[in-house]
Amino acid sequence: MMKFKTISLFLFIVLMAVFNAYGQGLDEKYYHTHRGSLNNSCQKFQEGEARIAFLGGSITYNPGWRDSLYTYFTHTYPETDFDFINAGIPSMGSTPGAFRFERDVLKNGPVDLLFLEAAVNDFTNGRTPTEITRGIEGIVRHSLREDPATSIVIMHFVDPVKMKDYRNGNVPEVIRLHEEVARHYNISTINLAKEVTERIDAGEFDWENDFKDLHPSPFGQDIYYRSMKKFLEGACEVAQKDEKLKTTQIPGPLDPYSYANGTLIEPGDDYASGIGWELVEDWQPSDEIGTRSNYVDVPMLVGVYPGEPIRFQFEGNTAGIAVASGPNAGIIEYRIDGSPWKKQDLFTQWSQQLYLPWFFTLASGLESGKHSLEIRLLEEKNLESEGRQAIIRYFYYNAE
Repeated sequence: MMKFKTISLFLFIVLMAVFNAYGQGLDEKYYHTHRGSLNNSCQKFQEGEARIAFLGGSITYNPGWRDSLYTYFTHTYPETDFDFINAGIPSMGSTPGAFRFERDVLKNGPVDLLFLEAAVNDFTNGRTPTEITRGIEGIVRHSLREDPATSIVIMHFVDPVKMKDYRNGNVPEVIRLHEEVARHYNISTINLAKEVTERIDAGEFDWENDFKDLHPSPFGQDIYYRSMKKFLEGACEVAQKDEKLKTTQIPGPLDPYSYANGTLIEPGDDYASGIGWELVEDWQPSDEIGTRSNYVDVPMLVGVYPGEPIRFQFEGNTAGIAVASGPNAGIIEYRIDGSPWKKQDLFTQWSQQLYLPWFFTLASGLESGKHSLEIRLLEEKNLESEGRQAIIRYFYYNAE
């Protein structure tokens, strides 16, 4: 009998090892926080038409888990006509997401389900806690104001710094901030950063050979997809029992200056009247440095040399510029309503490699009313930059 028990224990250990080796040792549901329900979107999936948007950075833009979800939805609901919107743009977190929300997410109308991720870029791009809260809350409020029946899922993707935080017993600050917004608006979340960390620590796979990078390998993309699939199955299994669409009562904002009314404005001829500025209708780089979609062959307001300031009039509490920050990015001075001039270096740590789309918020927390933003180029430049240009794709502001 003792020998049988020993053999049984040995077999159990072997089976558990095999179980873990194939990524089945931990249950995905432990990393899912279901708040409210996805009843509305799950109901829409069965009614013949549904619109699903994916808003995030490069991990959303790149092929992988998102394509797997396309297949999941179309196979699970074969009679439904889906409008999938890939609003992922590399390098962009919640602040750009809030200001481009109208253009990129709502371009075909309200969405039934919004997948939202920004935890990686909000951290790597160095956004402050205030910016992170205002950005992610702005996206949520804008979405719910457009259609209170929209379902939202916030996802936290993994990177090495988040893994280190969890291993030290800490919740990464950006995830904590996103979760505060999710709790306030009763939004469900999927914590893939914690899930990947704990699966690696359990010996299911490793980072270097399997998952490989914060831009996951096909193996890592499948880890993401499987967790999302299980989340959706659990949510819709419950939601199918209720046939009534419900609208969300939008609570008051956590931050009264959240970017809930983000707006993009393309520059026109009226902005190029200042000496030293030129409106280029179909801008292209003069070198062989790469660009990003929507930041080439489009109108750009280019500051060629230090001269006169340009002025952007707006009515709201926040304003900034979205630029193509390349190897020749310069330094600007700016001021609001005639206040003292402040400096902003437009060169980033990635500018030597790419004309990087970058959102510089120049003023926020302003009093309600009309304001004037002035911008001028400086003669001085970043020591790593090859020039002194400002290449402006958009002005942006948060309307009243």
